[in-house]
Amino acid sequence: MPTIHANVLRGSLVRKFTERQVVQSWQQLLAQTTELLTESGEWLRVVYPGRLNDGRGADFRDAVIATGRGLSRGDIEVHVSARGWQAHRHHQDPAYNRVVLHVVMRPDAGWATTLENGRSIPVVALNRQPGWNRDLVEESQPDFNGSHMPCRKTALSDEKALANLLDRAGDARFLAKAAKFESDPGNTGAGQALYAGIMGSLGYAKNKLPFLELARRVPLQTLESLVRDRTSDEDCLAQLQARLLGTAGLLPSQRRDKHLTKDDEWVDRLERLWAASHHAEAMSAGDWQLFRVRPSNSPARRIAAMSHLLLRHEDLPGETLRMVQQASDCRRLERELEVTTSGYWAGHTDFGSAVTDCPTLLGASRAADMIVNALLPFAFARGKMASQPKLGEQALDLYRHYPGLAANSVEKHMRQQLGLDSRLARSARRQQGLIHLYQTWCTQGRCPACPLSLLSG
Repeated sequence: MPTIHANVLRGSLVRKFTERQVVQSWQQLLAQTTELLTESGEWLRVVYPGRLNDGRGADFRDAVIATGRGLSRGDIEVHVSARGWQAHRHHQDPAYNRVVLHVVMRPDAGWATTLENGRSIPVVALNRQPGWNRDLVEESQPDFNGSHMPCRKTALSDEKALANLLDRAGDARFLAKAAKFESDPGNTGAGQALYAGIMGSLGYAKNKLPFLELARRVPLQTLESLVRDRTSDEDCLAQLQARLLGTAGLLPSQRRDKHLTKDDEWVDRLERLWAASHHAEAMSAGDWQLFRVRPSNSPARRIAAMSHLLLRHEDLPGETLRMVQQASDCRRLERELEVTTSGYWAGHTDFGSAVTDCPTLLGASRAADMIVNALLPFAFARGKMASQPKLGEQALDLYRHYPGLAANSVEKHMRQQLGLDSRLARSARRQQGLIHLYQTWCTQGRCPACPLSLLSG
């Protein structure tokens, strides 16, 4: 990356500053001070800077800022100049309505930052901050590593105490998930909650919310009735996929992508079934994040995997309890959830996206995530409610000994923030502990009360 001289902050040369360098400069400034002056002349404090976003939306997710009106939780967007907000059409995009702060290298007169919902947010110009040091951008700076965060020093001071804290935090997250299944004593409500939890796991972080919305629009009872009334397995899979993909708004006829082909027997069958069904209002393809999603993780493909799980496990709640009770180890549980297929989805990652051979719709890694986040908490809750302590003990023991899952963006962020290597967070329990700390303390701006702070006291 080229050298950035101090005079880039003056005059028209600012336009040569890249957005990535503005991001790096913003992170460097936060290492010096969190007290900042807005373009409207008000002071604000960055309580928590959030994490870099690798998907659609603002540059930083889950930040917390404090103003004279109190705490604001949301996202932070970064541009070279304030004009970038309109130039990138963020003022017309609902995905940016969570933004609480607009950071720019330089302001532009008359260019206030207004969200799609009409709300205005503060603007901070880096080159107008009282504590700004122009020498900081003489050279491009390395990516922020969280070294100035107060919890980093605490985390590194006592590794054993931190490991115990992560175990406790992981248990707290597990019990919180289980408590959601205890709120409805009936099997119908519990089954729907389990189904929604599995659907959320299929969506990863980027598509969790639309998968949950799809689960709400097409409840488990509706899908179970299709399975019970089936004339053949193939007919049932077609019915399930047509209902789910149609309601999701992901069938080729519902999408504007010209590359999506319809000249396939299976696709034509899904389209006919959807057109003939009495269905709820469909979601929009725009509700789904398809950008920077691995082809094998496409929403359409994950929905197809769910259809196979529903066909295989007609009584989803009962089958879940059976699987946990009979599981001698984690791998056995995963095998019961893995899905391989033939036909259309063995040769496509999405409609119109053909591949040579891709028969695995749901592998061990995604199955493990579903088990840790949905199946085991559900079994623990049902064991408690049905006075079956052995079932609850089995679920909790499996959870506490579950090996590490594929690291997600929150876990990676927290490891960087605390300066940890993967060795200390090698179990699913401790990974969940990192997520629990992030969601419960970091993103709520509760650093002084965080267990990490108490660890040093």
